[in-house]
Amino acid sequence: MERFLLAKERIQEIKNENILKPEFQEYFRKTAEWAELVCDTYEFVEQGRLATASMEELKERNHRLYEDILPGNYENSYANPGCSADCFGEEYGQILCFLYGELRSMIPLAFEKRMEDLTIRMELFLEVYGSFLCEQQENGGLPAPQILKEILYWYVSDYTREATEKKLDDMLSPESDFALKLIEGDLSNPRYLYYFGEYVTDNEIETWKHLNSLQEETLQKMADTYTEGYRIGFQVGNKDISKKKTVNIRYCLGFEPMIKKAVDNFRKMGLKPTIYRAASSILQGRGMNRIGYYGAIPNKQYDFDHKDDQALVLDKKLVQVRMEAWQEGYETYKEQAAVFGGPAVVEVFGEKPADLKENPHALHLSEAQQKLTVEYMAAAGELQNRYIKGEERSFTIIAFPIPEIGEAFPEIFDEVVRINTLDYKLYQRMQQVIIDTLDQGKYVLVKGMKGNKTNMKIMLHTLTDREKQTNFENCVADVNIPVGEVFTSPVLAGTEGTLHVSKVYLNELEYKDIMLTIQNGMVTDYICSNFDTPEQNRKYIRDNVLYHHETLPMGEFAIGTNTTAFVAARKYGMEDKLPILIAEKTGPHFAFGDTCYSHAEEVAVYNPDGKEIIARDNECSLKRHNQDSAAYFNCHTDITIPYDELGEVSVVTHDESVIPVIIEGRFVLPGCEELNRPLEEANL
Repeated sequence: MERFLLAKERIQEIKNENILKPEFQEYFRKTAEWAELVCDTYEFVEQGRLATASMEELKERNHRLYEDILPGNYENSYANPGCSADCFGEEYGQILCFLYGELRSMIPLAFEKRMEDLTIRMELFLEVYGSFLCEQQENGGLPAPQILKEILYWYVSDYTREATEKKLDDMLSPESDFALKLIEGDLSNPRYLYYFGEYVTDNEIETWKHLNSLQEETLQKMADTYTEGYRIGFQVGNKDISKKKTVNIRYCLGFEPMIKKAVDNFRKMGLKPTIYRAASSILQGRGMNRIGYYGAIPNKQYDFDHKDDQALVLDKKLVQVRMEAWQEGYETYKEQAAVFGGPAVVEVFGEKPADLKENPHALHLSEAQQKLTVEYMAAAGELQNRYIKGEERSFTIIAFPIPEIGEAFPEIFDEVVRINTLDYKLYQRMQQVIIDTLDQGKYVLVKGMKGNKTNMKIMLHTLTDREKQTNFENCVADVNIPVGEVFTSPVLAGTEGTLHVSKVYLNELEYKDIMLTIQNGMVTDYICSNFDTPEQNRKYIRDNVLYHHETLPMGEFAIGTNTTAFVAARKYGMEDKLPILIAEKTGPHFAFGDTCYSHAEEVAVYNPDGKEIIARDNECSLKRHNQDSAAYFNCHTDITIPYDELGEVSVVTHDESVIPVIIEGRFVLPGCEELNRPLEEANL
């Protein structure tokens, strides 16, 4: 408390000081005023005024906290690397932009009343300001950039352990229940949305209104589909859910009426929920992808510009500190880790696509730092699997649209609920026909049409006993909702060709004319047409699809069978808004990175017909037996070819006979006619 009050008092004094060069003084004055607003918000929450303030006051305060990075203001914000570079020059601009971005992690801390974490960020700001003051007063100049970088480096290094422990506590301990208390509270008025400390727009409020307007039966059906998918995931994965005591719920604000029912369902299974916030601090690994619960995204360009902020401080010693922090944290929480079941995720889609631009002034990882990041992710993944065993955990993912998708939102929402609850027994039967055909094969051919240049050969594992073995999993509504795919882990040797899609969205980023070249199952070349130069396009793919790896293996080949979802996407013009979760069911897809059985390859998995799925490994994952760090890549990105760009999917048998499965976007196997009906009814 004493440190907090001292820091607050010192920050309040800054707005009246005029010691530094004007452009720097203005930065610290404006940033101090914003920090004052956060301190005021902390006191606002501490005094219980969230419950008594008017809706308009809550909305106004929420807007003020986030307005600086909103698209209309971002061009002139210190959070914009370009603006900071213009004001302070390249080096000082990157440092002060980094600091500004980290200070924004104070917002959720104020709502969670985490005074100590607030204080360390305020002290960081004051330490940087003090460095400027000292140099100005003593020498009339600016502190050396290296001195400022060291301040930021030691902030990250000194507080990584506490931040890591807090992250594990939030993920593994039901007692960390900030969000749960709000979810189980009064949801009759949307004002509760402002209690989280996340950015709130009409989108979240309208989502709440729509869910609140649904019949109780529909809301319960949504929750049941979600939680049953999680339970069935354990069942089909041959894993014992009775060993587990916790489940991690991840979702977007506005869906609390459904999540509340899901919490009840999980408790009936014997699982307590953990619900943690997506990271906003560099101490906990903030980046482009939000993992946890979150509200509206104020500005995706801001996220894109700051995704590599760690480049300012990352070195081998810091990686070691992080790994030690994870080791100590997992050891502290090893009992909770052993009974953690895995995540249950609710994704949303429908946001307007962001036209992201590469900012030349943003921080970017060097080649050495990219290599460090890859090594760190591999080591961290290996460590996590030691405490949260892959062969014992599971997950589920379901997706729903949000009002931003357009005026037809209510109709689209109803259609997606229908898609998420399709008759999985019907799909199971038709998919079994496809699997029985594919299991006759040595390899599969996939070719594009209508300008799609795909020409792929995918090698399959050899079945030694076709009566008891299969290559493909019959995937219905369990871990990946909705129903609609058969998938395998290909043999890498001999898998080759070109994969091309005219337009696809991967993790909310658009890729135009993405083309990957594959040799022996590994990516050897890649390009797209998003930017003006080949170098920019290659960097875009390497950063966001290959995740800084030199190459990735093809971890999955699948045939999506959900033609109903494809037709709905065309009907409402939302192909560019579908999440991968649904998009991957609307055509054949290829995933790059780990297999679908990553860290659980030793667990025998069976299809409903009783056959064991033997294609759980590839040449990379097999390295776990003698070179674990080279076995996994800690990523898995699906790229889907839509039916109307699909010329052929055929299986080639061991005697070189060719059996067509799909020709010009239509399933041609007897027994799969029902899959074509939605396409024919829509004249697609």
